[in-house]
Amino acid sequence: MWLNTTPSVFLLTGFPGLEKAHHWISLPLLMTYISILLGNGTLLFLIRDDTNLHEPMYYFLAMLAATDLGVTLTTMPTVLSVLWLNNREIGYGACFSQAYFIHTLSIVESGVLLAMAYDRFIAIRNPLRYTSILTDMQVIKIGVGVLTRACLSIMPIIIRLHWFPYCRSRILSHAFCLHQDVIKLACADITFNQVYPVVVVFAMGLLDFLIIFFSYILILKTVMGIASREERAKALNTCVSHICCILVFYITVVGLTFIHRFGKHVPHVVHITMSYIYFLFPPFMNPVIYSIKTKQIQSGIRRLFSLPCSRV
Repeated sequence: MWLNTTPSVFLLTGFPGLEKAHHWISLPLLMTYISILLGNGTLLFLIRDDTNLHEPMYYFLAMLAATDLGVTLTTMPTVLSVLWLNNREIGYGACFSQAYFIHTLSIVESGVLLAMAYDRFIAIRNPLRYTSILTDMQVIKIGVGVLTRACLSIMPIIIRLHWFPYCRSRILSHAFCLHQDVIKLACADITFNQVYPVVVVFAMGLLDFLIIFFSYILILKTVMGIASREERAKALNTCVSHICCILVFYITVVGLTFIHRFGKHVPHVVHITMSYIYFLFPPFMNPVIYSIKTKQIQSGIRRLFSLPCSRV
């Protein structure tokens, strides 16, 4: 085990070769950040303020919105600092902390999507026992469990970053710190930090997806057993928003993984762009999806802005 006692910094990277256009590139990113803050902030405010939304489904939605806000607020400061001010330096402690929150929140998002699948499963398979199974206390326990799982699973690899010596180039490939970026610069045995994240991804991310997939098979089986066509459509409609959020999240995960694994000859700017899509697209789309597909959210937004409610 190595102890690195030399105070130093890493250098963040914006869009290599496009430095002169950084100010222009920052404009759509800033607009996206603002949209994410407003969209998810509005969802949190509505769910807290509107008693009609005090249900397990919306509590889990609030967890998703809070997670998306966390990802945005974690990455936004360094990204805008690099693009606006060309301030590329970041201290070891700040870098490792940012990496910890970024990776933790990614696992939290996967866990929240799993919890939302469980919510839909109970609502459709056991509608009469829905409120007795998913009590407020049970929702809190699920939320704490999701957060604890993510925090503890990422901690081992981030703690080890503090003990590695960094004798190679200090230049990172993004405008924010990622574990896989930092570990490449370490001059030590990094086997654990290479293998452990793969195990975590397969044990949690892939497992979450498989459980979600299996739960929807059971949901679909239950829905197909409903006699009324109208009732079947109504039951499935309650799942559409969640399914869209799942697709948005996992498609971006697969896209980013595919680019990093098989896109060695793809220009580096494509890798960087895919990373921004991964961190910005789901938080941007989730409030849009629920605002379009959920009537209760639509009604809350109309009340918030004093718009006439639709009778449809």
